[in-house]
Amino acid sequence: MTVGEDLKPPAPTATRRGGIIRTANGLSLQEINGTVRTPPASAGFWRTLAAYSGPGALVAVGYMDPGNWVTSIGGGQQFGYSLLSVILISSLIAMLLQYMAAKLGIATGMDLAQATRAHTGPRAGIALWIVTEAAIMATDIAEVIGAAIALHLLFGLNLVAGVLITVGDVLILLLLLMVGFRKIEAIVATLILTIMAVFAYEVWIADPSLPKLFAGFIPTPQILHASQLTMALGIVGATVMPHNLYLHSSIVQSRDFDRRSEDGRARALRFSTIDSNIQLSMAFVINCLLLLLGAALFYGSSRDLSTFGSLYSALKDPSITGSVASPVLSTLFAVALLASGQNSTITGTLTGQVVMEGFIRLRIPLWMRRMVTRLLAVIPVLICTLAFGGSETALDNLLVGTQVFLSIALPVSMVPLVYFTGSRRIMGRRFANRRWVSILGWTATAVLTVLNVQLIVQTVAGLL
Repeated sequence: MTVGEDLKPPAPTATRRGGIIRTANGLSLQEINGTVRTPPASAGFWRTLAAYSGPGALVAVGYMDPGNWVTSIGGGQQFGYSLLSVILISSLIAMLLQYMAAKLGIATGMDLAQATRAHTGPRAGIALWIVTEAAIMATDIAEVIGAAIALHLLFGLNLVAGVLITVGDVLILLLLLMVGFRKIEAIVATLILTIMAVFAYEVWIADPSLPKLFAGFIPTPQILHASQLTMALGIVGATVMPHNLYLHSSIVQSRDFDRRSEDGRARALRFSTIDSNIQLSMAFVINCLLLLLGAALFYGSSRDLSTFGSLYSALKDPSITGSVASPVLSTLFAVALLASGQNSTITGTLTGQVVMEGFIRLRIPLWMRRMVTRLLAVIPVLICTLAFGGSETALDNLLVGTQVFLSIALPVSMVPLVYFTGSRRIMGRRFANRRWVSILGWTATAVLTVLNVQLIVQTVAGLL
């Protein structure tokens, strides 16, 4: 059985008006689709893996953005090592979902947005697009806040100025696009390694308790209590990112593998999965390092360490962190925060283009997409900053809220992904999920949905 006819992408057609292109359901991100060469089937394992490595790094960026910093470090500071189990479970779920996303793109030639639109009417497609765009905006808000605070910590800029400067990162994206997609992947991977090195060093200096570390990977019932559940869902929202499912299903098609044969697609899926799992394992390590930093240095502290600024100050204050305090640690922390926010800029823009083209079949220049997205994200951050007199605490609360929203929006992306990849009619017999994979996918979706409902009920009850 081959790919279902109802999901086979037609030849792209388009009409242009004022620089904006309205497309039929053609190639996903056609600027990069099939542009990266891959070696023949006779090539060795490592040479082939090198050719397919790259999309996983762009996906992994979403799992270590500034939203992760607040939730992971805050989780360690408030609850010690206990939420390591949440990071582990959410990382395993992420690997499963990204595998499905890559498989959908490789097997059908369509990204998740295109596939969803093919099975919904125009109204449903627009509604789902709005939800997905809101999730992307929530991610962008986290990037704005992280970059603005990093600029404030490093250069003393006030937060309003820092927020406004982040609008200019559209120029960074345009410059990167000029050097080619493969080089962008290399730059992103290098920044990921830099962030990992920074926090590995800081955690090594902090000297966490190894017995408590290993015990933290075992789930406990206390996680379901109100305060821990909110933080746990924030970690899930920051770790399992809805927009990454759309992005991954698209950028795996940047490789020029043999799309006409099942063997060619199966080979592409194998190496894309290895690439994804390697990069997501690195993201898992970084998230664990963030929580370990919070647990080892700040757990039980009576000081308010709920903001990036307070963490920055604590890292160089001997009265809080003892002999490990150092201006070098705090500076490295701020540099890594800035790098994390800028890294996420690239993937956020590409994802926005994917969902716009897929759901409403509208294509606009990436620079325009980036500018509109960033301006929409800047507005609520500016309002929050001005309303609370430039309070960093208000921005951090807004950041945690965006991560909880991402967790609530996640099932909207998970349900169609698990359904499509489990269908033999859509995927073909060879590429459809095995029964146990579908069971795990639906179980993860159901559990997250139930937890999200519980979180909403608790939140509403707390307001009454």
